[in-house]
Amino acid sequence: MISKTRLFWILLLPLYTACSTTYIGQSGQLGGSDWRTASREPVGLAPDPASTPEAIVQVYAARTISWRGYFGVHTWIAVKPSNADDYTIHEVIGYRLRRAGTVVVSRVRAPDARWFGAYPELLRDVRGPGVDALITRIETAVHRYPYAKSYRVWPGPNSNTFTAFVLREVPELRVDLPPTAIGKDYLGIMPVALTPSGTGGQLSVLGVAGIAAGWEEGVELNLLGLTFGLDPRSLSIKLPLLGRIGPSESEPVVFD
Repeated sequence: MISKTRLFWILLLPLYTACSTTYIGQSGQLGGSDWRTASREPVGLAPDPASTPEAIVQVYAARTISWRGYFGVHTWIAVKPSNADDYTIHEVIGYRLRRAGTVVVSRVRAPDARWFGAYPELLRDVRGPGVDALITRIETAVHRYPYAKSYRVWPGPNSNTFTAFVLREVPELRVDLPPTAIGKDYLGIMPVALTPSGTGGQLSVLGVAGIAAGWEEGVELNLLGLTFGLDPRSLSIKLPLLGRIGPSESEPVVFD
């Protein structure tokens, strides 16, 4: 018997197919259907630690694997303290719950690796002498994530719920997660919180319905976990399935 979650996505597939014939939005390149053969190669968006001694925080999004990639992205946070030899990636992976008893994964890997074939999009790149303190707070937030033993593709908690939680704990990063980051608005039983960028506020009912407004996000409406929005600051609109239509910031931000 088909699950309610999968039925929800199947019903939306015709809408995505119709829209994607004219535009592929943010993080729009789909990954492969076979996780065993899909590429995990880096794409050149992350500086080489050997030649970049300064502390760095990067936030990425990429379309998820298989049919889910038509609708949403997977997000993660990469950190490299000053003079570190590697990046540590913090993310949530649902199938790890059975193996490790937690969905939170912190490991050394290339921060800009393709996500099972899907090309990653760099959402924020923060560097500078003050970033080491931000990394300490990020790692504290990772350990405080309240849904480490729970995972649900829709409406959350999922990988985007995790990233949004950490970003709210470190609002100096000012990251506007893409509208395709389904689960970013899941707040559990608490209906009110900061937006993930920390520049506004939001009201959400279990991630299924809500509204958000912030300097980075603009105005967003959440219906059944799908985001519709308008960002006057960057002159862009946000649509479910397709993502952001308009410019997005990609230059590194120096944090003093």
